[in-house]
Amino acid sequence: MTHAAIDQALAGAYQRFTESNPASRHQFEEQARYMPGANSRSVLFYAPFPLTIAKGEGAALWDADGHRYADFIAEYTAGVYGHTAPEIREAVTEAMQSGINLTGHNLLEGRLARLICERFPQIEQLRFTNSGTEANLMALTAALHFTGRRKIVVFAGGYHGGVLGFGAKPLPTTVPFDFLVLPYNDAQTAREQIERHGAEIAAVLVEPMQGASGCIPGSLDFLQALRESATRVGALLVFDEVMTSRLAPHGLANKLGIRSDLTTLGKYIGGGMSFGAFGGRADVMALFDPRTGSLAHSGTFNNNVLTMAAGYAGLTKLFTPEAAGALAERGEAMRARLNALCVKEGVAMQFTGLGSLMNAHFVGGEVRSVDDLAPVDGRLRQLLFFHLLSEGIYTSPRGFVVLSLPLADADIDRYVAAIGSFIGEYRALLPGAR
Repeated sequence: MTHAAIDQALAGAYQRFTESNPASRHQFEEQARYMPGANSRSVLFYAPFPLTIAKGEGAALWDADGHRYADFIAEYTAGVYGHTAPEIREAVTEAMQSGINLTGHNLLEGRLARLICERFPQIEQLRFTNSGTEANLMALTAALHFTGRRKIVVFAGGYHGGVLGFGAKPLPTTVPFDFLVLPYNDAQTAREQIERHGAEIAAVLVEPMQGASGCIPGSLDFLQALRESATRVGALLVFDEVMTSRLAPHGLANKLGIRSDLTTLGKYIGGGMSFGAFGGRADVMALFDPRTGSLAHSGTFNNNVLTMAAGYAGLTKLFTPEAAGALAERGEAMRARLNALCVKEGVAMQFTGLGSLMNAHFVGGEVRSVDDLAPVDGRLRQLLFFHLLSEGIYTSPRGFVVLSLPLADADIDRYVAAIGSFIGEYRALLPGAR
């Protein structure tokens, strides 16, 4: 009965959505003629069709049908500055006045590199890329050549870019490296397996908090075990901080007191432009020094002036260490309110995460790995997504919530109220409801 009721509720949500968004539907059908599924980013698709976003301003979005939404996804963490920060626009405009493609070292890349190294002390030297995906690929390449080994330890539920995703095994689109996939947050298994394969392991690649799998924080004992085990067997510990670097003034790893050998960055650090970077120990990064190193690293747009200018302006004028800490505190307070509401309403629903990132889950008990989320009914996530849209809140179909600097307290209040109205409307369908 419950399964049929959920299907019926979801069918109703689909119908209301379709009736309310004819322009987005038309855009989708037209674009599908030229792109498979009208899509170039799989994460942006959802049935029956995705909204077409026509405009953004501050922390607000408007779709092709003119509906306004408070933006609670912020370009999947890249949009921490909102959509119209004048500091970013002025920096980009000024950079363009001196030329767009300069075909050489430019005046902007060095100052951004220095700023990042000063902000994240584990990064002694770095190189720029165009995405977090590229950054992770290059960090792994560095580890393979530096150690002379081939095996890479990763974790179930890990996501390190479009060609580096993992369930219980590598996803079909994942590059064919020699991966050893271990359970996340299982310190004992990690120690045992790293010790067992130690002579083969080049790198241990891990997110201090798994983002795409549902904002699952890594426990301190687990991450410390990885640091100790990697050191013991001579492997490099690579922290993917593409998302988590925003969760504390100097990154999550620094807050936890764990120093990685290499770190990868991306998302917001480019000021809203395409961006990635990898860096860490100077002896490892020396492999890429054209004067003495053995590895070439190319990329036409690695040091493009738009990203270099926007990134510097964003980190110095807007998302300073102090601002990062303040946004993380706002996120902690919001998540506490949401979890208190779920407890009060007596439903098996919770929000996991750290700082300014969180994820809604329809499950009770502690969430330490993707295995703990196996009981979640994905249709409930869809119901939540469409309910939030109906309340003027734009977020992720998987329940991912991202705070940005322009979000107002009233926006957060609105989101919390929308969760309350969702529980009220669909209580009979939610697990653990009383």
